[in-house]
Amino acid sequence: MAKNQNRVGFVLAGLLLAMLMASMDNTIVATAMGTIVGDLGGLDKFVWVTSAYMVAEMAGMPIFGKLSDMFGRKRFFIFGLIVFLLASMLCGTAQSIVQLSIYRAIQGIGGGALIPIAFTIMFDTVPVEQRGKLGGMFGAVFGLSSIFGPLLGAYITDYISWHWVFYVNIPLGIVALIFIAMFYKESPIHTKQKIDWWGALTLVGAVVSIMFALELGGNKYAWDSTLIVSLLAAFAVLAIAFVFIERKVVEPIISFPMFKVRLFSTSNALGLLSGMGFITASVYIPIYIQGVLGGTATNSGLVLLPMMVGSVFSAVGGGILMNKMKYRNIMIIFVLILAAGMYMLTKLAPDTERWYVTLCMIVVGVGIGASFSVLSNSAIHHFEPAQRGSVNATVSFVRSLGMTLGITLFGIIQRNDFTAKLKDIFAGSGQGAMTDNPALNDPRVLLAPDMRAQIPTPVLDKITAALSNSISYTFLWALIPTALAVVAAFLMSKERLSESVEHQMAAEAKA
Repeated sequence: MAKNQNRVGFVLAGLLLAMLMASMDNTIVATAMGTIVGDLGGLDKFVWVTSAYMVAEMAGMPIFGKLSDMFGRKRFFIFGLIVFLLASMLCGTAQSIVQLSIYRAIQGIGGGALIPIAFTIMFDTVPVEQRGKLGGMFGAVFGLSSIFGPLLGAYITDYISWHWVFYVNIPLGIVALIFIAMFYKESPIHTKQKIDWWGALTLVGAVVSIMFALELGGNKYAWDSTLIVSLLAAFAVLAIAFVFIERKVVEPIISFPMFKVRLFSTSNALGLLSGMGFITASVYIPIYIQGVLGGTATNSGLVLLPMMVGSVFSAVGGGILMNKMKYRNIMIIFVLILAAGMYMLTKLAPDTERWYVTLCMIVVGVGIGASFSVLSNSAIHHFEPAQRGSVNATVSFVRSLGMTLGITLFGIIQRNDFTAKLKDIFAGSGQGAMTDNPALNDPRVLLAPDMRAQIPTPVLDKITAALSNSISYTFLWALIPTALAVVAAFLMSKERLSESVEHQMAAEAKA
C-alpha cells in the first residue's frame, strides 16, 4: 500500500511540474519580448511569437484529449513533454524572430497535449474522495503560473539572459518525464475509434484564422482590409464546416451532445467568461504600475504577488469545499468576489495609493482561484472515465479561448481609448505631432525608464493620466464578461462531488 502511495506521489509531482512549465510559458515569454526584439529585431513580427504558441496549443488541446481517450494518456503526455522540451531548446538558439515563431508553434503543439491530459491522469489516478484536495493543488499551480511567470521572466531577462526563459523548461521537463515514464501505470485496455481528421483540420484552420484576424486587425492592418476580411471569412466557413462535421461523424473531437449536460455547459461558460476578466487584470495591472506609477519591470511583476497568493489560497480552498458544498454554491461565492475585484479596478487613477492596488489584486486572485480547481471537477461530473480526456481538453480549450479573446478584445479597447485621449490632450497645443509617434500608442514602449526620463514632467503627467484613464476604462468593459460569469454561476445545476458518476460506479462495484 505504501509503495502504491509513493508511486502515485511521483506521478502527481510529474504532472504538477509539467503543468507549471506549460501554463507558465506564455507569461514568462511575454515579459522578455522587449529584450528579445531588441536582440533579434523584427518589431513588426513579434506578435507571432506569442500567437504561434497560443494557436498551436489551443488547436491541439481537443485533438490530444480525444486521442488520449482512444489510445491511452501516457503515450500522448510523454509525446507532448518531449516535443515541448525539444522546441524549448530550439527557441533558445533562435537567430531571428521568424525562426523563434516557428519554434514556438512546435512548442505549442507539445503544450496542447500537456495541460488537459495532466488533469485527466490526475482524475484517473486518485480516488474521488481525494479529488477535491488534489484538484485544489492542481488549480493552485495553474493560478500560480499565470502570475509568477511575468515575475520570473523579468528576473531572468534582467539578470541572466532571455535565452534562459526557454532553457529553464528543460530541467523541469526532464524530471516530469522521468516521473511519468517510470511510475505512471495505466490500463492497457482502450477503445479503438476512428480519428476525426476532417474535424481536426477544420478546427485548426478556424482557430488559426480567428486568432490572426484579432491579432492583426485594427493594429497592423485595417479591419476592412482584404487580409482581415479574408481571415474572418475563412474562420466563419471553417467553423460552420467544423460544426457540421462534428454532428455527423461517429467519434467527434468535440462532442456537442456533451453541452446538453447543464453542469458541463455552464462550467465551460464560467471558464470562458471569468478567464476574460482575469487575464485583463493580469496584463494591465503591471502596465499601470510601470506606466502610471513609474515602477520598474520587476516591480510591475512583484505587484502581482498578492494576486498569486489569493488565487493559490482560493484554489486550494475551493478544492476542499467541494467535499462539503455544491459546485454551484462554491462558484457563486467566488465569482461574486471576482466581480467585486474587477469593479474596484475601475477606480484606478494616477494618484491611487499602492495599498489599494494590492487590495484589488488580492480580491481578484481570491475570486478567480477557485475556478481553476472546481470547474475541472464539475465539468467531468456526469461523464465516465473513457470520456475524461475529451471533457478536460474541451474545458482547457474554452478557458484558453476566453483568455485569448480577453487579451485581444480589451487590448483593442485600451489602445484605441489611449490614442484618442492623447489626441484630445495634445490637439492644438503645439504638441500634436507627438501623437504621430507610434511609441505613444504602446505604453510598454513609451514608459520604459530610459524613455520616461527624456519626457518633460508636464507632458509626462498628461500622458500618464491618459494611460491611467484608458486602463480603468478597459476594466469597466471587462466587467461585462465578469457579470455574465456571475449569471453562469447561478445557472449551474446543484450537484456535488460526492454524487459524481465515478462515485456512483465505485459504490455499485463495492455493493
